[in-house]
Amino acid sequence: MMEDESSENRKQARLVILELANMISVPMALNAVVRLNVADAIWQGGANNPLSAIEILTRVLPEGNGDAENLQRLLRLLASYGVFKEHSPSGGGEGESKYSLTDVGKTLVTDKEGLSFAPFVLQHHQDALMRAWPLVHEAVVDPSKEPFERANGEPAYSYYLKQGNMNELMVKAMSGVSVPFMRAMLQAYDGFRGVQRLVDVGGSGGDCLRMILQKHPNVKEGINFDLPEVVAKAPQIPGVTHVGGDMFKSIPQADAIFMKWVLTTWTDDEIKKIMQNCYNSLPEGGKLIACEPVLPENSDDSHRTRALLEGDIFVMTIYRAKGKHRTEEQFRKLAVSVGFPSFRAFHVDHFYTVLEFQK
Repeated sequence: MMEDESSENRKQARLVILELANMISVPMALNAVVRLNVADAIWQGGANNPLSAIEILTRVLPEGNGDAENLQRLLRLLASYGVFKEHSPSGGGEGESKYSLTDVGKTLVTDKEGLSFAPFVLQHHQDALMRAWPLVHEAVVDPSKEPFERANGEPAYSYYLKQGNMNELMVKAMSGVSVPFMRAMLQAYDGFRGVQRLVDVGGSGGDCLRMILQKHPNVKEGINFDLPEVVAKAPQIPGVTHVGGDMFKSIPQADAIFMKWVLTTWTDDEIKKIMQNCYNSLPEGGKLIACEPVLPENSDDSHRTRALLEGDIFVMTIYRAKGKHRTEEQFRKLAVSVGFPSFRAFHVDHFYTVLEFQK
């Protein structure tokens, strides 16, 4: 029997379901402020001075157009989620609220290398991806085809490759996410010591290899291994050779094999094939170093758990209905099944975990 609708529990329940039903407002508001380049407008080379919506608008739309009230509505919502800090008029009197960037908001600021998390936000909200979300239930009804393919007629990666602007945004988004993670990982993880020849599987433009070689000069040869059409566009990097191929057929031999956010988008059987090819290409004592989102064993309402579970649903919707984020134990069992006897996990980041499988 339902509680009385006037009870505190029922009032709270109605409030929560209304928030969840309207939750799309949050990512779309974030997408809007990224499109308007609000973070860079506030940051201004490090000043981060609190600005009113009108002041921000004059910087992002200098021609004098735009609606400051609607911009403030976006800023207020995102301030409630910790992207901006809201500065109310002093003394509580009349006047306009002003906004500065929090640490979360600063991730959207373009750095000196031209990178930020802003392209990652834009990449997630392109029309082709948005068309897939109303079809998420189809991944339950029939997982043989992910919602993205149902909505767009072909799988995401092949779709991206045919759309030059989408592929370019994807590469920029991955760089914006990868570079900060790699900086953190290279400070906390020393598993590249003693490695002379290193392969990066799915290395795209070679950003990760470039950073590893700069940090670890003992790595004399880096192999950036990806699809031929991907490495054909990769820039020249000292010490790095770009090699095109198919990881399901073979992987170049090396002392160590590195990959980041590769295993997540494949099924268990496909992961076994990738791991088997890695195992076959490593010498005795060699290792596979995989950086992947790793799910906790139990669910809770922490930012970390929610981010990982949200990412899991994103994979199911966009890339593979049976691709998924996995727990440490699930990764360990997959590795053992192809012969890796040793497994260690390094928690160097709140989202990605470094998984080390030694032969």
